[in-house]
Formats: sequence, structure tokens, C-alpha cells
Amino acid sequence: MNRRHFVGTFASSPLLLFASSPLRLFASPPLPGQAARFRTAICAYSFRDALKAKTMTYDDLVRLAVETGVDGLDLTVYWFPDTSDEFLLPLRRLAYKNGVHIYSLSIRTDMCQPTPELRDKELGEIRKWVDAAQRLGATHIRVFGGKVPKESTEDDAAGWVVETLKRGAEYAGARGIILGIENHGGITEKGSRVVEIVKRVDSPWVGINLDTGNFQRQVWEQIELCLPYAVNVQIKSEMRNDDGTRGPSDWDRLFRLFARYGYKGYIAIEYEAKEDPAVVVPRECKRLRELARKYSTA
Repeated sequence: MNRRHFVGTFASSPLLLFASSPLRLFASPPLPGQAARFRTAICAYSFRDALKAKTMTYDDLVRLAVETGVDGLDLTVYWFPDTSDEFLLPLRRLAYKNGVHIYSLSIRTDMCQPTPELRDKELGEIRKWVDAAQRLGATHIRVFGGKVPKESTEDDAAGWVVETLKRGAEYAGARGIILGIENHGGITEKGSRVVEIVKRVDSPWVGINLDTGNFQRQVWEQIELCLPYAVNVQIKSEMRNDDGTRGPSDWDRLFRLFARYGYKGYIAIEYEAKEDPAVVVPRECKRLRELARKYSTA
């Protein structure tokens, strides 16, 4: 085969066409059976009481990641003292020197805003944290859709979220940062609505921050619906059962599902139960690492 024929044939292959278009690649989610690749993490929200009381610092979380052997940190930003370089850059250096990836920030947003002025305010908040994430070296930000206003319809609210996420994605994507909208009640209570929002935004820089403990009914069906669009996963020690009660999460079943859908990325422990996280989280990290090794296929 001569060079011209080889180049022409290779350039027309479906694989290269997908690779040359990141938007098309993301718009066509992975199919069950593709290779999975897992990385482990701790979500800072697991230590919310200690961080709020200032008995624990974000530096301490870096050290905990080393001690527990996880790969990364998903930093809930609620207790950041500020977003100055004086705070962010030493934290980034500490993480790097310890081989820990601060890969994600989790922020508060409410994008169900009925006026352009309020939506602009939410967009400003996203941009602020995109700038902070860039300085920390994070490549993902968790955002919330928010609650539907009483005087509004769910369809109207979804449109406002789509508009804000589109604009946020333009800013975030220009800086190499992905926005993950979480299934977190309100406009994102149902997996079908979250998927709809992501599809309407239609950006390679927007996906789903899949929280396996947040769905209130038809839990497994909704997790499976969202998985092809997941850009980060937060896993809890408890989740809703089919009968409506809460009980221990079946992590083995979750990991099998992640593997079947070829999920590649971080799985972060977000501990919200009543026991002392200083005791439980290290133990759960060990189980998380074991399951990640067991079910990663790439």
C-alpha cells in the first residue's frame, strides 16, 4: 500500500473521525463492555464538620490521601479561606510533592434562576471557581442544578440551567476544565432530566457528576442511565433500597456496573453517615482500592 492510499484509508476510518471531533466523541457515550479504568479519591465533604470547625485543614486531606493510598482529592470548597494564590498555590505544591492529584473542586451553584441578572451571577460564580481550579491544577468542577422556583415549571428551570451551563462550558472549556452537574434533587432529581440537560448543552466540557447515593427511587436504573455521561463518580456508604429505605451501598454491584459501562475516571468516597469519618474513611478507602483493582480492565 503506498503512502497516499494508506493516509486516505486511515483518515476515513470511523475511529479517526471520532478522535478528530471531541464533541462527537462525548455525544456518543461508551457502550457496555468497553475497557474500564478507575482511580480512587476522597471527597473533602466527608470531613465537613472538622473542616468547618478548623480542626482539620486541606493540607491534612493531602496527608490523609497519602496515608490511605488513594490517587486524588475532590475538594469541596465551602471551607476555603479564600481563592488567593497565597492559599491555593502552596496547597497545589503540597499535593504534587506527595503524588496526590487535586483533580476536582465541588462548588455550590443554583442555576434555576428566572432572570438574566441572576443567571449572570451564577455564571460569575462558576467562572470564579474555574479560575481557582486552574491554579490548583484541577480539571473537573462539580456544580448543582438547583431548585425549581415555586412559580416556575420544571421545563423552564431546565432551560435556565442549560443556558448557564452552555456559557459556563465556554469559559471552562477554554481553560481545559470539565463541569459535572450532579444528580442532587431539585431540577436534577431524575436521571432522565440530568441526561436531557447534558445533551442539550451539547459540549465536550459538560457531563454528569454521578452521586450514587442521591437517587430516591429506581436507583439502579437511574445510575445506569447516567453512567455513560459520568465525568466523576461520588460513592457513598449508604444508598436507597428498592423499598424506599436506606441501607448499606452494594459497592461490588456498583463497580461491576461501572466496569460494564467502561467508565474511566475517579471514584471518590463521600462519607455522610454518622460514624466518625476519621475511623471509617480510611477503612473504606482500603475497600475502594481493592474494588478498583479488581474491576479495572485497562
